[in-house]
Amino acid sequence: MADDRKTDGSRLLERAYELGAPDSHIAFYREFADSYDSTFAAGLGYIYPAGIVASLAAQDRPDGPILDIGCGTGLVAAAIRKADSGAVIDGVDISPEMLEKAREKGDYRDLLLADLTGDFSHLPTGYAALVSAGIFTFGHLGPERIAGILGLCRAGGVAALGVNASFYAEQGFEAVLERLQAEGRIDAVVLHEVPIYDGRDATHGSETALILEFTVT
Repeated sequence: MADDRKTDGSRLLERAYELGAPDSHIAFYREFADSYDSTFAAGLGYIYPAGIVASLAAQDRPDGPILDIGCGTGLVAAAIRKADSGAVIDGVDISPEMLEKAREKGDYRDLLLADLTGDFSHLPTGYAALVSAGIFTFGHLGPERIAGILGLCRAGGVAALGVNASFYAEQGFEAVLERLQAEGRIDAVVLHEVPIYDGRDATHGSETALILEFTVT
């Protein structure tokens, strides 16, 4: 009976949390690309991108393009563009169908297909900022992937990477950040907790994220 009261957005989110191998991600997002914005974002009251924008604005970001990691349909880029109409943003995602939805919105300079759990050496480097909302969560990327994506950003660039708060604690992100800082790869690490949803959904409305702010050194 409890499951009967769940919204379509809740069910979609819970399926996403259970994803595993890259092929499962490709198939899942192929199925839901057309309805993702209406069922998930609108249905759950998705406000996570606003937290990413605020975090990015609070940092001393150098001039240059921004890379949106796991960009999906482009919700983060739309929020950045609203705050800074001149921002140059590229996006990367594993799903061709989600990238196509993002392309239709016109907020990206370039959209790139890549599996961030594998070889993504074809991606450009030298970005001034890395942003992400929704990719560091259950069923998606863990903290071990942060070290690899740092190479996409130039020295002095900044990051605003959102991590589901429960996932952060469970997967040991703190230890990874401490190691990267000890190795001299990142500096000025700050964490900000933000709501992911606006609270309208009874099942997941109270979930929060920790936005990892740091400078790439």
